Amino acid sequence: MTTTSTASPAGLALTPLKSTQQQTWASGDFRRIAARIVLVSELLADTADLRAGSRVLDVACGNGNATLAAARADASVLGVDYVEALLEDGRRRAAAEGLSVEFRLGDAEALPVADDAVDAALSVFGVMFAPDHQRAAAELVRVVRPGGTLGLASWCPDGFIGAVFRTVAGHVPPPAGVASPLLWGTAAHLAELFGDAVAETASVTRTCTMRFASAEAFVDTFRRWYGPTVRAFGALDEAGAAALAAELTALARQWDRHGGEGPVALPSTYLESVLTLR
Repeated sequence: MTTTSTASPAGLALTPLKSTQQQTWASGDFRRIAARIVLVSELLADTADLRAGSRVLDVACGNGNATLAAARADASVLGVDYVEALLEDGRRRAAAEGLSVEFRLGDAEALPVADDAVDAALSVFGVMFAPDHQRAAAELVRVVRPGGTLGLASWCPDGFIGAVFRTVAGHVPPPAGVASPLLWGTAAHLAELFGDAVAETASVTRTCTMRFASAEAFVDTFRRWYGPTVRAFGALDEAGAAALAAELTALARQWDRHGGEGPVALPSTYLESVLTLR
């Protein structure tokens, strides 16, 4: 896992739900959002205490924030995601920094990695969106060697991003029967998912503050660039889109740490967890 990959498997065997998800994350331009949350990956890589030379997997890596953070620790890193355009951007970022990493097309619920192949697996706001939580958790356990490390960063349900998701769901309901990704942001759900596979868990709630020139600028950014909100707005008629925009604008003002009508600072809480496998 030490060379920059430019080749990908011919395709992925995705269910209709997964195909819709893939199209959702391929819409907009996630790079614009990922640039605002870089620090989350840097903190997670440090907290996970990655060792130089260790084998690290970044699951649902997007355009590589955590992949590159691990590579800067001199780890041997593979980033896996099911959106090829994001992987290509990750390759460009790695090349720009002179980092030797691999990016591979793959699904978090069927990782293209052998059993016990890595020393640590990371996922920053990634694996939490896999529809089958238990299967995704089982895949993480499968690919990490006994005694290895899982490092997860997941949005909390009671934080700002949780409130954004609930607001959007009030206008465009999520698929029926799919558990909320925000459950990954709770210690109880992680305990349920990983159970006896984990020997020790250390979790802390952190805050990632997103800053915008105004509440309206926040809405415009997420409406144009963040896949789930891009698709939500696209599913609404003109009146519905205006109503959603108004609610999100009000939400940003409500959560703004500064107050007033000017620039907003939106404190978005997430659960950072480092799990040690048995």
